[in-house]
Amino acid sequence: MGKKKTKFVCQECGYESVKWMGRCPGCYTWNSMVEEVERAKPTTRGVFVHSSPDTISKPVPITTVTTTQEPRIQTDLSELNRVLGGGIVRGSLVLIGGDPGIGKSTLLLQVSAQLAMKQNKVLYISGEESVKQTKLRADRLHVSSNELYVLAETDLEYIAEAIEVINPAFVVIDSIQTVYRSEITSAPGSVSQVRECTAELMKIAKTKGIAIFIVGHVTKEGAIAGPRILEHMVDTVLYFEGERHHTYRILRAVKNRFGSTNEIGIFEMRETGLLEVENPSEVFLEERSRGAAGSTVVASMEGTRPVLVEIQALISPTSFGNPRRMATGIDHNRVSLLMAVLEKRVGLLLQNQDAYLKVAGGVKLDEPAIDLAIAVSIASSFRDQPTNPYDVIIGEVGLTGEVRRVSRIEQRVQEAVKLGFHRIIIPKNNVGGWNVPAGVEIIGVSHVAEALEYTLGSK
Repeated sequence: MGKKKTKFVCQECGYESVKWMGRCPGCYTWNSMVEEVERAKPTTRGVFVHSSPDTISKPVPITTVTTTQEPRIQTDLSELNRVLGGGIVRGSLVLIGGDPGIGKSTLLLQVSAQLAMKQNKVLYISGEESVKQTKLRADRLHVSSNELYVLAETDLEYIAEAIEVINPAFVVIDSIQTVYRSEITSAPGSVSQVRECTAELMKIAKTKGIAIFIVGHVTKEGAIAGPRILEHMVDTVLYFEGERHHTYRILRAVKNRFGSTNEIGIFEMRETGLLEVENPSEVFLEERSRGAAGSTVVASMEGTRPVLVEIQALISPTSFGNPRRMATGIDHNRVSLLMAVLEKRVGLLLQNQDAYLKVAGGVKLDEPAIDLAIAVSIASSFRDQPTNPYDVIIGEVGLTGEVRRVSRIEQRVQEAVKLGFHRIIIPKNNVGGWNVPAGVEIIGVSHVAEALEYTLGSK
């Protein structure tokens, strides 16, 4: 009997090597190489093996291809439907990632019960809990339906058999890191296991028209554990974000073949499960301190929805040689850039000041339209001068201090007016060409210094 061949595989990027290395040459991660037994590949001795005639795909002219609108299955959670692009598509493979305890299993168990109540067979497969543990969680969420089947299994072969017998319309795998194939000698959760199991589940979803949701663990950096190819294989990638000790959760789409990748859904975690938040702007601003220096409100677009959030800044003299720049919910590099613009173009001496910025409510903002609000927050805290609590500030800031045009200005303004704001500062190039709501003052500015005069000066 020949000696088994082994290889070392990086658990982060899938790089393979014949010998162990402390640092992966592919992703430069330390101590990520794990030894795995190499499977013997069947040899055909030079014979090219063709697929069966029934499974061969033939090239056709694109003009002869007929397209139909993908049918959507609606859940009772409109926030989830929006993030998915209008509902669940049959035959789709959806990956949901998030921190431990954030509520991934709770969300999927709720959705499974809602689909089962609509006479859809749903198979919930748990690799981390027993059937009784799943039932206890279902009782807490008041989930009960004869169409909802529960299975505690991690062997993919038995999972495929259960899907064949029950023939469900929806399948939930919790989680993909616990599922394994017996033909692969590596441990569950390894690169080989995750890749092969996901490929088999994708084949089941596409051939049988079953919508499959799989839960993915995340690393300490916040990315989904396993090979990066996992996110390329699935149709949709959703991230469940939020602090474990806060009640609000944000479901964000980072990849979606059937809809927009900028949509977010906001939920509130309660003892009876997750409840959707219909007006997130009001929730994010309900605890805002009025008359506090360093606080501004900005209207940010999250997909097709405008959301009003509060940006807070705290500027204080540094006690160290190098001032600190810390930001939560905003890229700290953007904060450093805007502070440099304020120092060079406006004359604020910020080089010896510590800067701490935060987006209230746990939201992460990354669009350019929040630049002007960040700059005003920093200047307000530095001068210890509060802004008008009824102002909303929108605009992108360039390196020369100019305020640049932003998109969907009318939707942002309408959301601000709906929540009772009286004055909105926007880029000058966005003024005109759209209907201004009654009872609101629109101020167009072309430079950061001009915006500071309106918000902190005498204008």
